[in-house]
Amino acid sequence: MNLLLAEVAQATQRLADAGVPSPRTDAEELAAFVHGVKRGELHSVKDADFDARYWEVVARREQREPLQHITGRAFFRYLELQVGPGVFVPRPETESVVGWAIDAVRAMDVVEPCIVDLCTGSGAIALALAQEVPRSRVHAVELSEDALVWTRKNVEGSRVDLRQGDALTAFPDLDGQVDLVISNPPYIPLTEWEYVAPEARDYDPEMALFSGEDGLHLIRGLERTAHRLLRPGGVVVIEHADTQGGQVPWIFTEERGWADAADHPDLNNRPRFATARKALP
Repeated sequence: MNLLLAEVAQATQRLADAGVPSPRTDAEELAAFVHGVKRGELHSVKDADFDARYWEVVARREQREPLQHITGRAFFRYLELQVGPGVFVPRPETESVVGWAIDAVRAMDVVEPCIVDLCTGSGAIALALAQEVPRSRVHAVELSEDALVWTRKNVEGSRVDLRQGDALTAFPDLDGQVDLVISNPPYIPLTEWEYVAPEARDYDPEMALFSGEDGLHLIRGLERTAHRLLRPGGVVVIEHADTQGGQVPWIFTEERGWADAADHPDLNNRPRFATARKALP
C-alpha cells in the first residue's frame, strides 16, 4: 500500500467517526481531487507526491461541508456540473426521476419534444434531458440569483433556454405547447428542519429545501403551472420526499384535469416521484 492509500484509510475512519454517510467514497474522492487523478488511480500516486493539503479538505468534510462544495463539482447521470454555495447540490435519487422522464418523452414519438424544468437549480435535470433526448427543446427557470450564478456556468454552450423567474408564472409563451414538465422542487416540511442532514440544512439554500408546514405548498402551485403549460396528453413529473408517497398523486386529480396519476419508486424502492397526464378534452 502506498502512502496515499494509507492516508485514505485513516481519513475514512475520521469521516466515519464524524457521521459522514459515505466515508470511504468521500475520502477517495477528496484524495483524487487534491492529487489530480481519478479514484481508480490513487494507487499510482508516488509517496513523494503526497499532498498534505489532503488533510485540509478532509477536515472540511469532517465538519460536514458537502463534498461537492469542496471539489466544486457534482456528477449527475453523464454530466459533471459546477456547484457551490447558493445552489442545491443534485442528488443521486433524482437520476431515476430523469430516467423515467426520458423514457416517457421517447415513448411520445414527438420529433422535437418541448420540455420545461421548473426550479432548475444547478441545471442538472434540464441538461440531462437536453443531452439524452437530442432533438428536444428544453426550457428551464430558476428564481434565485445566487443559484443562477452556477446554472449559467453549467448551461453555457448548451441549447437549454434558461430564464430567471418564478416557477408558478414562468413561460406564458409556452402555454399549452409543452410535452413534459419536470421539477425537483423544495418539499421538506418546515417542521422537519432539525432532522435534515447537516450537508443540506447548513449548506443548501433554504429556498430549495423547505415548502410550508407539510412540504407540499409549492407542489400544489406547480400542479396549476404544469396544467397551464402542457398540451393535452402531456406529462408532468414531480420529485417528492419518500414520506410523501401517498400524498402527491392526490394533488393531480381528475377534477383538476389530470389522468393516470401515479407514484414511482427510486433505486432504493422508496416512493420518490409522482407523474400524471393532462387529460384529453
